[in-house]
Amino acid sequence: MQAYTGELSALLVAIFWTVTALAFERASLRIGSLSLNVIRLFMGFFFLTIFVWIRRGMPFPTDAEGFNWIWLSISGLVGFVFGDLFLFKAYAMIGSRFSMLIMTLAPPVAALVGWIALKEVLAPLHILGMFLTLLGISMAIFVRKSGKKGVFMNLSLKGVLFAFFGAAGQGTGLVLSKYGMQDYDPFAATQIRLVAAIAGFAILTFWLKRWKKVFSALKNRQGMSATAIGSFFGPFLGVSFSLLAVKYTQTGIAATIMAIVPILIIPPVVLIYKEKIRILEVVGSAISIIGVALLFMGNNS
Repeated sequence: MQAYTGELSALLVAIFWTVTALAFERASLRIGSLSLNVIRLFMGFFFLTIFVWIRRGMPFPTDAEGFNWIWLSISGLVGFVFGDLFLFKAYAMIGSRFSMLIMTLAPPVAALVGWIALKEVLAPLHILGMFLTLLGISMAIFVRKSGKKGVFMNLSLKGVLFAFFGAAGQGTGLVLSKYGMQDYDPFAATQIRLVAAIAGFAILTFWLKRWKKVFSALKNRQGMSATAIGSFFGPFLGVSFSLLAVKYTQTGIAATIMAIVPILIIPPVVLIYKEKIRILEVVGSAISIIGVALLFMGNNS
C-alpha cells in the first residue's frame, strides 16, 4: 500500500476538491469571491497550523531553507492569488461543475510551462492529450440550437475565461510547488504557500479597499459555514495532499488522478442542485480526463 502513497493521495485530493468546489460555489454566491478567498486562506492556515504543530512539533515552517521560501511563496502567489481569484469568480458565473471541467486544462498548462521554461520535450502523446482535453471541454460547453446553424457556447464567455485563468494558475503553481518543495515536508510547504497567498490577498484587498466587505461577510452565517467546509477540504486537506501526491509519484500521474473531479462532481450536483446533465457533458468530461491521462502517458513513452 505504501508504494501507492502518491496515487492514493491524489485520489483523496480529487474527493476533497469535489467537496470544496461545491462548498465554495455556494459561498461565492453569498459573500463574493474576494472575501471568500481572504477568509478561506485564514481558515485553511489555522487548520493546517494545528495539524503541523501536532505532526511536526513546531507550528511554523521555521526549518525551511531560503530556497523553499522563495519558490513556494511564488507558487502560492501564482496558484492561490492569481489562479483561485479567477476560479472563484468562475464558480459564481458558470457553477462548480463547469469550472472544474475547465480546470482539467491545468495539467496541459503545466506541460506547456515545462516545455517553455524547462525545455521539456512534448511527445506526440502530449499533443494528442491536449487535443482530447480541449475536445472534451468543447463538447460539454458548446451546444446546437434548433433552427440555427453552427454551435453556441452554453455558458458565460467571461466565466469560461476566468475558469481558464484559474487552470493556468493552478497548473503553473503545481510545477513551482514541486520545484520549491524538493525534499521538504508537504504540509509545512503548504503553510509557506498560504503565508504568501494571505500576504498577496491582503495587499490586493487594501488596494481595492474591500476590507469592509470582508468583515461584513463574516456576519453571513450560511456563507461562512460553506466557507469553513471548503477551507477544511481545500486549502488544508486538498492542497496538502496534492503536495504529498507529487512528492511520492510523478507530477503527471498525480495531476491525472486529481483531474477526475468533473466526473466525481456530477452525482452531487444532480442530487443536491437538481441540475440536468446532458449526455454530451458526461462524455465530454470523460474525454477531457482521457486527454489528461494521455498527456502524461507521453512522459513514460
